[in-house]
Amino acid sequence: MSQDTAAGKGNLFNIISGIIILAGLVVTFLRFTQGLGGVTNLDNNNPWGVWIGFDLLCGVALAAGGYTTSAACYIFGLKRFHSAVRPAILTAFLGYAFVVFALHYDVGRPWRLPYPIFVSPGTTSLLFEVGLCVFLYVSVLFIEFTPAAFEWLGFKKIRKVVVKLTLALTIMGVILSTMHQSSLGALFTIAPSKLHPLWYSTYLPVYFFISSIFAGMSMVIFEGTLSHHYMHGLMDKTHLDEADGVVLGFARGASMVMMGYVFIKIIGLVSDGTWQYLSSGYGLLFLTELLCFVALPAMLYGIGSREKNLKLIRWTSLLTVLGIVFNRFNISMVAFNYQLPSSQRYFPSLMEIVISIFVVTLIVTVFRFITTRMPIFYEHPEYAEHEEEPAAHGHGH
Repeated sequence: MSQDTAAGKGNLFNIISGIIILAGLVVTFLRFTQGLGGVTNLDNNNPWGVWIGFDLLCGVALAAGGYTTSAACYIFGLKRFHSAVRPAILTAFLGYAFVVFALHYDVGRPWRLPYPIFVSPGTTSLLFEVGLCVFLYVSVLFIEFTPAAFEWLGFKKIRKVVVKLTLALTIMGVILSTMHQSSLGALFTIAPSKLHPLWYSTYLPVYFFISSIFAGMSMVIFEGTLSHHYMHGLMDKTHLDEADGVVLGFARGASMVMMGYVFIKIIGLVSDGTWQYLSSGYGLLFLTELLCFVALPAMLYGIGSREKNLKLIRWTSLLTVLGIVFNRFNISMVAFNYQLPSSQRYFPSLMEIVISIFVVTLIVTVFRFITTRMPIFYEHPEYAEHEEEPAAHGHGH
């Protein structure tokens, strides 16, 4: 890519993102001056809309690349994925940070967001568990991200301390992710009369957790594809040499996890006795979700990794990411309140959609700002010799 072409693409990105951010700020002003009723189609029947369905449920699932990549590298000792760890951790940190940011729009009194953790913990509440885990995991991701910032700032001593914590932070991240990914599914088990029987299951926590694993892997491939296209010049030889191996390895892993997911979904249908609903309209939606967005990508990932077809894998990662969005939308909005008449069903307002696009644009803008300044896609020349320290430390244990 020539410098002129790169500059042109950069300017186009700046113009488009500038317009979206301006529109987002206008709607933000309206949201916090006119309340939820002024900008959303939410009501007492539908208190959770696209801000929960997309910004939170999809955001948390797609940010799972952080724990999957660091676990693969530091816990399972797959050093060939080392170059993918920093971009994955940064994507996960920004994903979670902006999930919390977006939550301020949805909560009626956002200034009370810290209350459940610091003022009056509701320890019997699923939402408390989700909130606590996300709060702790954002903190863990921030600490995992800081070595890159410390290298940029030249803080050698504190960076050395944080690098020694890598294995402990990775284990903590996996534990916290296991808890809150599954608890988001458990939230819907407390509304059995509202969620359609095809999606309602006592296995929902398991479905959410397992789907987050292949969502995270797919997001690493998808984010890596975009980064290689638009930020190729920022990457060092190690990152470029390892990139294809990361794509093939994650495709193989995602394929196996997705086939396992299809298998447990079938077990869920059998154990819950909900086969008869498959012949309904909702049944068609359920089968589309399971066959077109899970079974098909699982097969394509398998073929792609066997044939070493990187292009097929990269397109499959997009299909899988869309499938996760489709699944979370079905659970939180389409199959939720399915018994209400169509006139009372929820559909997001234009301003709700603007805020969701605004949040995604902010994530991309901040990601671009950080990656063009900090050693995310390359090893800082002064620290390259220390980089294997956490992996070696983990191996010793």
